[in-house]
Amino acid sequence: MNQQIIDNLEMNLKDYNSMSDKGLKEKFKIGFLTAVQVEGGGYVGGLLVTNHFGRPLEFQCTTPVKPNKSQEILYGPTLVPYMLSDLIGKTLVEKVNVKPHIVLTEQPELLSLRENISIPVGCISKEDSSNENENSSDEESSGETRLQFGKQNLRFHPSHQQDRQIIENNRNEMIEEADLTEPFERIRAALNETMNIAVAQ
Repeated sequence: MNQQIIDNLEMNLKDYNSMSDKGLKEKFKIGFLTAVQVEGGGYVGGLLVTNHFGRPLEFQCTTPVKPNKSQEILYGPTLVPYMLSDLIGKTLVEKVNVKPHIVLTEQPELLSLRENISIPVGCISKEDSSNENENSSDEESSGETRLQFGKQNLRFHPSHQQDRQIIENNRNEMIEEADLTEPFERIRAALNETMNIAVAQ
């Protein structure tokens, strides 16, 4: 799983940025990170950075990252978190030019990315936000902290509980009814389009 196989396919939205005011880059920016499985057991990842209105600032993706049989055996159950966090996630965050204030993901395996970067990482909880109080005791026992952000609840890495406070301090930058799951649909569509183009070539 050599990192050299991760080629950065970068799409800077220069036209959009040139039309934006000078202060836009200083406003709250969110990175949406996800990875989809491809044929053969590998993954391809994508990172979309948007402003607090959900408008795209930059998008990057990787080529498929596939383990060989020996790596599957040696890494065992730690293989997927390693691929998603250490190879795909870390590489995309390092390569992105427009740095987000927070990275959001839908995949719990990507929470460990926080161990490799200085940016807070939040995972969108699958549970309804109305159940947040009911689950507070479970959070305390598991070491997790959660925060409602937009319409969703975020979970944070248990070793980085300060991330919750960092994001809570910037919660007013986010539209209250924002759907944080929608950008992931855009990323998956972009990844599928990229893969289709690669196959066609």
